[in-house]
Amino acid sequence: MPNHGRVRDFNGKGPGLMTERSSRKRYATDLETLYGQVRAEYYRSRGPGGQRKNKKETAVRLKHLPSGVTVTATESRYQAVNKRRAFQRLQERLKQLNKPVKMRIPTVVSLGEKERRRKEKRGLSQKKGWRRVIGKEDLE
Repeated sequence: MPNHGRVRDFNGKGPGLMTERSSRKRYATDLETLYGQVRAEYYRSRGPGGQRKNKKETAVRLKHLPSGVTVTATESRYQAVNKRRAFQRLQERLKQLNKPVKMRIPTVVSLGEKERRRKEKRGLSQKKGWRRVIGKEDLE
């Protein structure tokens, strides 16, 4: 079974608990750091908002260069409002990426479950046997 960067911790109570090693890269979420790590693009957005929205580059697209995450904001008629919303979305997305992944605790399959699976397999095998084409040698 491959390890995939996980380490097994034993707490002395039952089976070992699988936890993730901190090998995943963590990204800064404070605004001062993000301003330096982001490439911003401004473009004309679509939809309601009148002439100001249609003629000015009010939509904002931010690309976080270290992680490759891209977020957009086009709701408002004002570029400053859209930029603030895009940075908030980027912060939320990076916080999600920074969360550790909870690993599944492996469990043992019970004997009753194993027996149910065997019984189901035997039933399917028998059903497939009934589908067999009857030949001349079977009739004799």
